[in-house]
Amino acid sequence: MIDLIGKKFGLISLGCDKNRVDSEKLLSVIAENGCKITDDINETQILIINTCAFLNEARKEAIETVLEYSVYKSVNLEKIVVTGCLPQMYIDETFFDLTEADVFLGTNDYDKLFEALETAYSGTRVNFVKSGSGKTSTSRILTTPEHYAYLKIADGCNNKCTYCLIPKIRGKYQSYPMESLLEEAQNLGDVSELILVAQDVTRYGLDLYGQKKLIEFLQNVTKLVNINSVRLLYCYPDMIDNALISEIRDNPKIIKYIDIPLQHSENRILKLMNRPAGRNEYLALIRKLRENIPDIAIRSTFIAGFPTETEEDFEGLRSFIEEAELDNCGFFAYSREPDTAAYKLKGQLTYSIKKSRVKKLYEIQHSISYKKLSRYVGQVLKVVCDGIDYNKNCFVGRAYFQAPDIDGKVFFNAYNAIQGEYYEVLIENNDAYDLYGHTEDYNERRNTGKRNR
Repeated sequence: MIDLIGKKFGLISLGCDKNRVDSEKLLSVIAENGCKITDDINETQILIINTCAFLNEARKEAIETVLEYSVYKSVNLEKIVVTGCLPQMYIDETFFDLTEADVFLGTNDYDKLFEALETAYSGTRVNFVKSGSGKTSTSRILTTPEHYAYLKIADGCNNKCTYCLIPKIRGKYQSYPMESLLEEAQNLGDVSELILVAQDVTRYGLDLYGQKKLIEFLQNVTKLVNINSVRLLYCYPDMIDNALISEIRDNPKIIKYIDIPLQHSENRILKLMNRPAGRNEYLALIRKLRENIPDIAIRSTFIAGFPTETEEDFEGLRSFIEEAELDNCGFFAYSREPDTAAYKLKGQLTYSIKKSRVKKLYEIQHSISYKKLSRYVGQVLKVVCDGIDYNKNCFVGRAYFQAPDIDGKVFFNAYNAIQGEYYEVLIENNDAYDLYGHTEDYNERRNTGKRNR
């Protein structure tokens, strides 16, 4: 029997923040079994690659990552484990074609990791996809900076958007028990910012408790003394009701920020996407949020170039972006994915048209974002320090309207700043993405230092 305790494990997590949480739980499982974890590929003996398969580009990245790191088998690397969405959805293809990998696990098979490795070390490539119990741990090893963390409150999805593979990969929507989530949040230690994620955060509890439980969960998690603030991502528009708006407004620990994936604005395209509501309902929701929470930051994502999208449809989307004036947006060219309903639609657009439309949408949003950010010039903002940007030779952080990785940043000079701590930053300049400034005592200390010299 192989001594796995003596092996050094490495892990690469691809894809979304929900995947990151899975990876962090898997790292905890490895550590709890007494194994060592390293981030040095030259020392790694067992490499785990947690994959994404949402889009063709993600699948391509996953395969290229396996191929890239397989060359280390000539150095110290002994086994490659491929887990996550790619084998979950495409195990028949990947097991036979991706021979560089030794072990395949799906999204719910982490409890089978060591059994699978034992088998692989006997000399056999193994497929353990869909063999696990699906039980998740409340312990994690964070891969984010220690002052913020993601909390995945549910998996899967019941929304049948015609362009999306998630329900086929991850299955039906499954809320995690509130007690285990609160335990998990408490186990994270002191967290400046807890970011709630799921494919649809606002649906939390419907499957498990028979009613929406997001508000109750928010009230409970914000009572934890180790949680300083909570941010909401991925809130579906049809599930945002007055009660949730009031909770965001009135709960001092909830960041006045919301991510609402709208995907399009025009009713005909939204119907083809099988998305809830339409243009007027979306604009009404945005107005209601701003009327009730005047300083709220609203983020969204949109797909350009969906099948049959005409110039008129696209112009409607452009005008919606201009009218809505959202704080942050992500724009994506429609990706034609096999096994989705939209794949079969006639009227597929060329890649060049889709990319051109994405570029035009970003140009509009850049103008909106620049205008919004310029309002902060001359003001003092509360900024959490995320660390140091060595290229810009200054500290880097975020204001409340900036989520990690997906939004802009605040670059600032300070006499000293500690990661995870909050600072009052005087904003001096901006571009379409970021703000630039300094702490209020920075110039005073710098000038004092000059006088002392």
